[in-house]
Amino acid sequence: MRTELRGKVYVIGNNIDTDAIIPARYLNTMDPAVLGKHAMEDLDPRKYPIPFLSKDGTCSYGVVIAGKNFGCGSSREHAPIALHAAGIDAVIAGSFARIFYRNAVNGGIVLPLESTLDLSESFRTGDEAKIELSGSPVISNESHNERGGRAYPLMQFGPVAEIIEAGGLTAYNKKRLGMIK
Repeated sequence: MRTELRGKVYVIGNNIDTDAIIPARYLNTMDPAVLGKHAMEDLDPRKYPIPFLSKDGTCSYGVVIAGKNFGCGSSREHAPIALHAAGIDAVIAGSFARIFYRNAVNGGIVLPLESTLDLSESFRTGDEAKIELSGSPVISNESHNERGGRAYPLMQFGPVAEIIEAGGLTAYNKKRLGMIK
């Protein structure tokens, strides 16, 4: 697992469900390239005036900062796949729906990090972030603006840390059973 991540931030609110992450009309495929081109395309433009994807279907963000209950709704593993395929390395939220969290961890797809702070006050869409994962994880706003230069603590991974470090549940089990070093 990498010890540091960097990327532009996309800030989103509470209760972002899997239908908002990847609309149901794209669930007929598991092709990451297709899913990534449609990640979060149905977000309400009145609430999120800066689109997640550009007109050509690409994403310039690497980190999503969300409110509480991110990934609620159905149990589709398409949601973390779509985010990762779009270019997202990590989602930092106040809390995650359990099924989204486990899909992200078990698949080794996108890094789910929790914060006890409302980071939407400390970051805006387009800000630059650095996430340090060694030791106690923190996120820093690296932007050259009034919010820049501050670091915020993130919660430890707890019992899933070894699965995350291995790159997902399959890699973890192979390592645990001695199938890979």
